[in-house]
Amino acid sequence: MTKLRHPTDCRELLRAGRWFRGIPTALQDELLAAAALRRLQPEERIFSRGDPPSGLFAVIEGGVRVTATTDGGKEALLTLVEAPSWFGEIAVFDGLARTHDAIAETEATVLQVRQAALDALLAREPAYWRELALLMTHKLRLMFVVFEEAAVLPIAVRLARRLLTMAEGYGEWHDKKSRVVTVKQEQLAAMLAISRQTANQALRRLEAQGVVRLTYGEIEITDHAALRRAAGVAAAEKA
Repeated sequence: MTKLRHPTDCRELLRAGRWFRGIPTALQDELLAAAALRRLQPEERIFSRGDPPSGLFAVIEGGVRVTATTDGGKEALLTLVEAPSWFGEIAVFDGLARTHDAIAETEATVLQVRQAALDALLAREPAYWRELALLMTHKLRLMFVVFEEAAVLPIAVRLARRLLTMAEGYGEWHDKKSRVVTVKQEQLAAMLAISRQTANQALRRLEAQGVVRLTYGEIEITDHAALRRAAGVAAAEKA
């Protein structure tokens, strides 16, 4: 982990994300001025379902998993969040309890803008509500895409699309894509609501075609163009 000392040290990393890059510079300044860095150990909880609102977060280093836990203690993985993505905005809007758990998947650093600071900022500058709304609507669009894919697409195509989406930062990265997706096969299976065996079979077919290379805890994308074809996404489209 790097030795970040102050939230302002994170500005350029955060500007690699579409949302932060697209908001007014004055709002960027306000968020960084109100933020604090939190360093987390693996499995450390950021918040749990039912917790009161605690503000807005951004992943700076490492990864965070967002989950739902059943009454029987079974964890359902919804997504893995990596830098420079923001999360936690739902409770900022409605002031209600957290809907899911956010847990450090690895050693991680997150930026936290506490609820009281956000409330004060938004009361002073109500026009900034629109910028926060754009953060939430981007995720809402992704959610509807996932629902549609689950209803109409074969598992192999859904898996390829999820890998592609993760490699492109869920559409958040401004100008890059990753060659390595840090995800375990059982986690990928959980996000797609399929068995690990089914996910492994689909991944092995992609590996045999030279599209990916499988290692423990990671999936290296060796041919992005081929992955886009497997996902049924036109080569000209961009995230």
